[in-house]
This record gives sequence, structure tokens and C-alpha cells, in this order.
Amino acid sequence: MSDESAAGASVSGAGARRRGIDALIATAPVFADLAPVQLERVAGCGRNQRVDAGVLLMQQGQPADRFFLIREGAVALEVSAPARGTVVIATLHAGELLGWSWLFPPYRWRVDGRTIAPTAVIAFDGKCLRDKCEADHDLGYALMKRFAAAAIDRLQDTRLQLLDVYANPRAV
Repeated sequence: MSDESAAGASVSGAGARRRGIDALIATAPVFADLAPVQLERVAGCGRNQRVDAGVLLMQQGQPADRFFLIREGAVALEVSAPARGTVVIATLHAGELLGWSWLFPPYRWRVDGRTIAPTAVIAFDGKCLRDKCEADHDLGYALMKRFAAAAIDRLQDTRLQLLDVYANPRAV
């Protein structure tokens, strides 16, 4: 993984990088309609990264200390299944969130997340953002609503995929 400065931002300071991240996250559905001050707080916990294909961004059982907003590329969510090996349960693309285990104790990943193409993400420090949510309950509530909606969508997608797998077990 490599860090990069935010698009259009000077490498001269953290403030400039944060303003670049503010602009990048403002276009993502999960952060849409946050107040500018809330976007700035969220951006303060984020940094741009580029990741090669095949890299584990999160590994089941390991500490979940961050989450990602995918800007470009794709990430497969994987689980190990007895007698089947690794099974992809979802593939995430630009604009989608990767990871919400950073938000809930015991802060451990429940699945693996592997890049399947060169991928650009904004990686957010989970503890940094949890601390900001504790200090600003309006921000915490706004993010909780957004992450809960993302989790519900992901669970629905997974349910539909499981129905397809069990209806056609040789497809996996």
C-alpha cells in the first residue's frame, strides 16, 4: 500500500490534504449531505492509499482499526467455507464502504477483504473517528445511520447471493 496526496492538494501540509479528502468524500453516497464541519472532521481521520491487486485490506479475526471508502478498483469480501475453500460473498466497487467492524466491539474483522484489481481507497482511522463521534454526538448519529443502512444493504445482497448458491450449489 502506498500513501498519496489528495487530488489537487499540496503535499505541503495536513490541512491541504484534508481539504482534498473533504472534496473526495463529499461525493460518496455514504457521506452525502453531511454538514461541511462534519465532512472536515471525518476527513481528518482519512488518508489516500493505492493498493495493488491481491492485497488483504482486512483479515478475519484481526483488529479492525480502520475502514475504507473505495475510490477506484474493486475489493472482494471472502469467507473460508469448509469443503469449499474461499468463497466470495460480495464484490465492492467505487463509492462503497469497506468495513464496519471498527465501529463495534470487539473491533475485529469478521471477513477478509482482498483487492481484485489495483485499487484506490481512502483509509479512515477507526479510533480517530470513534473519538470524534463521542465528542460530537450529532456526527456519531449521522454516521451510525449511514453505516447501519450500508450494513442492511450488504446483508440483503448477501442473503440473495446465498439463495442463489443454495439453489445452484455447483455455481460456486
